[in-house]
Amino acid sequence: MKKQILAIDDSKAIRFLLQTVLGKDYQVITAPDGCSAMYWLSKKNLPDLIITDAQLPDMDNWELVEQLSISGLYRDIPMVVLSSLNKNETNSKCLQFGVAEHFTKPFNPIELLEAVNKILKYQEMRLTAQVG
Repeated sequence: MKKQILAIDDSKAIRFLLQTVLGKDYQVITAPDGCSAMYWLSKKNLPDLIITDAQLPDMDNWELVEQLSISGLYRDIPMVVLSSLNKNETNSKCLQFGVAEHFTKPFNPIELLEAVNKILKYQEMRLTAQVG
């Protein structure tokens, strides 16, 4: 079974790009805003990875990232942030919220795919080590 990625971005073009680039190897679920993403998560869906924009139309900047990072249910799901915000702010917030990787828009889709592969491989090794 393919690993599941939840991709959240208000740009239809970026959602399509993520679906296209990641869809060969992963099941990609997309959401246009924070509320849609939280609704999908509330249906007992737990993705293996979340890719989100730091700026979503229905929330303050970083609000979804912060909510997910402090949630007992979702904080162990690795997150990748896509951001067009100031680089220093993005670096600082990603460190603060324990984000696995971040990319400045516009980003290189191949580099994103490589990062996703690496994060999910590491996550799998970590979980295997915990079980064994």
